[in-house]
Amino acid sequence: MIRYNLKCDQDHQFESWFQSAEAYQSLASSGMVECPGCGSQKVEKSLMAPGVTTSRKKAATPAETSNLTSQPVVSAPDPEMAKAMEKLRNHVEQNSDYVGSNFAKEATEMHLGDKPTRSIYGEVAPEDAKRLAEDGVPALPLPFIPKAKTN
Repeated sequence: MIRYNLKCDQDHQFESWFQSAEAYQSLASSGMVECPGCGSQKVEKSLMAPGVTTSRKKAATPAETSNLTSQPVVSAPDPEMAKAMEKLRNHVEQNSDYVGSNFAKEATEMHLGDKPTRSIYGEVAPEDAKRLAEDGVPALPLPFIPKAKTN
């Protein structure tokens, strides 16, 4: 896993984790990385200081490393953003059907007219997400893990 500091074209800064640098590049080029603040898909990586330790000197503490960047190394979640995320999660879960790992199949079948259209959510592998985007299947990544997946 790799963490990137990201910034959208509206100057909102945020961070996100990706399976690899290639996974980030694939999702970003498919328009599947978006700002949680405004939804912009014009997102780029920001300057960040990697956490590197050597055997010759002790690792810096978070307090020491926070002076190296403009943002704190660890920050408390924004209460307003957390409230908005919870509201979004509740709306999605109350108004959509959870299809789990069948998301790509279900979304494709609805897009092709093989199944009636309805709101769904679930999980999708990065390669399937890229295929959905390439095929023009309307799908957006959610900025949270579904509760069905966390229990």
